[in-house]
Amino acid sequence: MPPRLSRKALSSSTSSPLAQALIPRCQCLRSSPSRSFSSTPHNETRQRRRMFRWLNGPGSVFRSPLPGSTNYLNAYNAQGRLIRLDDLGKTKTKDADEELEDTSEGDEAKDTTANIASGDPIPRETADDLMPFPLNRQFRSQAVLSEELKDEIYKRVTQQGKSVRLVSAELGVEMRRVGAVVRLKSVEKEWVDKGTPLAAPYARAILAMLPQTAFSSSTTPIPHESINDLPVHRDTLRQVFHPVSESRHFTRVDAGKVFHHTLLPADERIPHPELVELAKANADGVNRQERIIRARERMRIEDAEREEKERSRMEREERETTRVMGARWEFRFRDVDVEGAGREERGRGIGARYGVPHQDRKRGQIKIPTRVE
Repeated sequence: MPPRLSRKALSSSTSSPLAQALIPRCQCLRSSPSRSFSSTPHNETRQRRRMFRWLNGPGSVFRSPLPGSTNYLNAYNAQGRLIRLDDLGKTKTKDADEELEDTSEGDEAKDTTANIASGDPIPRETADDLMPFPLNRQFRSQAVLSEELKDEIYKRVTQQGKSVRLVSAELGVEMRRVGAVVRLKSVEKEWVDKGTPLAAPYARAILAMLPQTAFSSSTTPIPHESINDLPVHRDTLRQVFHPVSESRHFTRVDAGKVFHHTLLPADERIPHPELVELAKANADGVNRQERIIRARERMRIEDAEREEKERSRMEREERETTRVMGARWEFRFRDVDVEGAGREERGRGIGARYGVPHQDRKRGQIKIPTRVE
């Protein structure tokens, strides 16, 4: 067993300068108890504080959407107040760039909620309020038909027996949309009769997020969209160089015949040509009652002509069709004319060529007219 050294001998031996020089020394570095291995910048905490401050302050108004209005970010200012209410002077205006404390921001958000809940009418959304994405300022949410307006369209067409064109002119909804509403409402009522469950809560939630065109029972309804846009005809998609003399009176009828001999002018190809006649009568000073009588008579004549044309077409098809009843199927045979496509093979008969390009953009073709008609 090795001998033990006493404390006095050890202390006296280590206290000499030579012993102090021979003892090895090491410098130990204390590691930090909270070492961070994350690469996230140090301003994360500040951003989180700002986020929760906004959620508890101005952002608290977005937890429940406004009744009868959209709930987009661009409709509110930095303090959580409706901008269109500030413009009318219903709320106090403050500088948006001023830094506010959490308590003041929460009070301002509550002030907006109190103004809305007090029963004051909310102004209609402007174009700046209908931007759901603040960074995409070119996108605007388009209005959709409300449920009351859809029900009114369906009632006027199915129950009152009005034509699609008349309902379109009365309510300011395009004819194709009127037809789509009638078909979808028919399917919806059929599902209700069969007991098929509907996604009504989902539909109400989606409608609450979008601007709507409400039904107005007044004589001047709220127009939903433009109903008299001129459709683009396929015969007008090519370039035509048609020279005319300076003394000739070149009208829209002549312009339509240049593209095709059966192409009607723009005044007759629009969806509602009766509105043009109505505007002309109004400019001539005809009273309102007389204009209504003329419009109804004109629409009655047009509907009668359309029904007669459809009846003649069906009779002609029935006359040209030979029916042979089989055991399970009915075979229909029709005589066709191979010359129906025409000399240029652009008609609708048998042998018609699809996708025949025009020669107006082909290199080497003479596009400049060489004579005047």
